[in-house]
Amino acid sequence: MRRFAALYRELDRSTATGDKRAALVAYFREAPPADAAWALHLLSGGKISGAGRKIAASGELRAWVGEVSGLPDWLVDDSYSQVGDLAETVTLLLDDPDGPGEDVPLAGWIEQRLLPLANAAPEVRRAAITGAWRSLCFDERLAFNKLLTGSLRVGVSQRLVQQALAELSGVDIARIAQRMLGTWTPDAGWMAHLLDPEERPGDRQQPYPFFLASPLEVEPESLGPVADWLLEWKWDGIRVQLLRRDGEVALWSRGEERLDGRFPEIELAATALPDGTVIDGELLAWREGEAAPMPFTALQTRIQRRKPGPKTLADTPVRVVAYDLLELDGQDLRALPQLERRARLEQVLATLDDPRIVLSPQVAPASWEHAAGLRTQSRERGVEGLMLKRADAVYQSGRRRGDWWKWKVEPLTIDAVLIYAQAGHGRRSTLFTDYTFGLWHEGALVPVAKAYSGLDDKEILKLDRWIRAHTLERFGPVRSVEAVQVFELGFEAVNRSSRHKSGIAVRFPRILRWRHDKPAAEADVLATLQALAR
Repeated sequence: MRRFAALYRELDRSTATGDKRAALVAYFREAPPADAAWALHLLSGGKISGAGRKIAASGELRAWVGEVSGLPDWLVDDSYSQVGDLAETVTLLLDDPDGPGEDVPLAGWIEQRLLPLANAAPEVRRAAITGAWRSLCFDERLAFNKLLTGSLRVGVSQRLVQQALAELSGVDIARIAQRMLGTWTPDAGWMAHLLDPEERPGDRQQPYPFFLASPLEVEPESLGPVADWLLEWKWDGIRVQLLRRDGEVALWSRGEERLDGRFPEIELAATALPDGTVIDGELLAWREGEAAPMPFTALQTRIQRRKPGPKTLADTPVRVVAYDLLELDGQDLRALPQLERRARLEQVLATLDDPRIVLSPQVAPASWEHAAGLRTQSRERGVEGLMLKRADAVYQSGRRRGDWWKWKVEPLTIDAVLIYAQAGHGRRSTLFTDYTFGLWHEGALVPVAKAYSGLDDKEILKLDRWIRAHTLERFGPVRSVEAVQVFELGFEAVNRSSRHKSGIAVRFPRILRWRHDKPAAEADVLATLQALAR
């Protein structure tokens, strides 16, 4: 645990990407393979709880630290409210042991001491966890508590971890990223497989790492002639790769989840694809004969159903709109130019001729001005804007600026009132940075959106001070505040939703500006948002 705790401390304190990568390389070089596998799992966002395994709930941790430290519940809760991170709060409230205890490896802590506690009796879990607290120094105790709460958050992206592993092993980063997709068990054997320089049989079962577009933040004319680019609509669905290999079909989401059984009509249609085919595209809810897809909220009704029934299949039919071909006849095509991959994709889908897997139509403007005019039609078409892909671009992995751009339409906006605030996480755990906003409806404010981004550092500090001075009530880490501050919010789309009190769900809300000039009484009403809903 000491080696991992030292890594966590170094990553948390460093702001330089190069220093973080060097720390990761050093750790993975020195750590035992089992420890390295668990560290990779945790740094990639994995947790040691979940899947029905309960080790300690946040309420239990607060109660236990109060008992061990002798502090009253109200002081523990107030400390948590001030610190904003439960793992850090628990660590700060406990004293260090008199001397260094046994240095148990990270894998030993997890596999031999924590996982066996899953769903054990509360007294058993309490004794084990409080015993660990008493034996660990500050840095180790903090890392241990981070394991319990599942909130590592040290400003390390999965891409940075993969870069460190590639530097250490000499294995191509694209191969490492591909092997890390999906579900894997963190152990020494898997770590050896991950860093094996030779192609392994399991590599054929995985999708390729997705290539991600960057937001276009300049005028498109600066990209050169429009003829150098392939333009398509930017769809609002689930990004997927459709694999047809070795006589089997697999559908993978960009979230690294295999969607077996959830979209049987797509799996059935894919059985007619040539063996050794991988298609990149968008999964959309779309009724045959309709000019535009259904809203994303319709697709959400399908995501959680592992075995959809006849009514669900009839009410929410889906299709894959394909826009790239990554593999054909078992040959990796990612190094080919974009236009050549597109041409081969057209041939494959023309042979398939199935409305459940269709080609994303190409947009062919005569000029960038013409493209801008077409972009204004986006919402009527049920899309978010345009995708710009350089005609000679290879298919890369991750977000690589320069070859793929998303040119989205300007956001829809409303003026809403701040009604709740909650502390953030990581470096913002001592500041109120998570906000809930409401609109007027029948004389009261109804919550319609949560937003976490859009303010600069000075505005965050100013708003944090205001929230602390104008709190009305506290609900655990959440505070209700005086309804006087108005903010302009932007979002991509508005859909009807029976799951929300307001009856409305907004897509990707964020703060555009703080409306100091506007009193709360002049903020928008719920009907304004309802009128925008699809």
